[in-house]
Amino acid sequence: MKISVLTLFPEVYDVLNSGIIGKAIEEKLFEVEVTNIRDYSLDKHKHCDDYSFGGGAGMVMCPQPVCDAIKAVDPEHKAKRIYMSPKGKTLSQDMVVELSKCDNLLLLSGSYEGIDERIIEKDIDMEISIGDYVLTSGDLPALVVINSVARYIPGVLGNEETTSEESFSNILLEYPQYTRPSVYEGMEVPAVLLSGNHGEVDKWRLQKQIEITKDRRPDLYKKYLKSLED
Repeated sequence: MKISVLTLFPEVYDVLNSGIIGKAIEEKLFEVEVTNIRDYSLDKHKHCDDYSFGGGAGMVMCPQPVCDAIKAVDPEHKAKRIYMSPKGKTLSQDMVVELSKCDNLLLLSGSYEGIDERIIEKDIDMEISIGDYVLTSGDLPALVVINSVARYIPGVLGNEETTSEESFSNILLEYPQYTRPSVYEGMEVPAVLLSGNHGEVDKWRLQKQIEITKDRRPDLYKKYLKSLED
């Protein structure tokens, strides 16, 4: 998979050089290409924004540099082009899995008050939000998409069972995890996890998933109950 990112702040993506994601990129399990939108601005000062028609606070990113950057990076429109936007569809685990099946993704990170709507109409396939709040740019949401999608690329995590047992993989939130020592400051690991009885362990984990989901995410719990009915 190749993920192309268009941004005004390419330095933000240096974080991808570390940890599991950095190792996966180094081993060429997938590729991330970061492009500075300013490189495509025809303005002599490399400005990429201007005042909003109709008034209002803040600046809006201009169509010319953004559209030219998209054309340069994805000239044949082979990538699924995504604009990180607070008015987009909320990112979900199901969406992450679907995106991980793409060969090419292009993530457009907007800044200021957003981008000219004509960019979206002309060159964008879908808009994605990571939650009901507003950030200073789309760069952190783009990093969230990269990180979550990369985990489903074969070889990135090393253990393919990891993604099948975590939160949201079966609607429910993840069960509690423990490691050594079995007793820490008087707090003991649940005995069932030390029993060696995998059937009982599985039952305990599922029960904890149900309890935690019902308590913390009633919306997901209702969805889980509906799935049982179906």
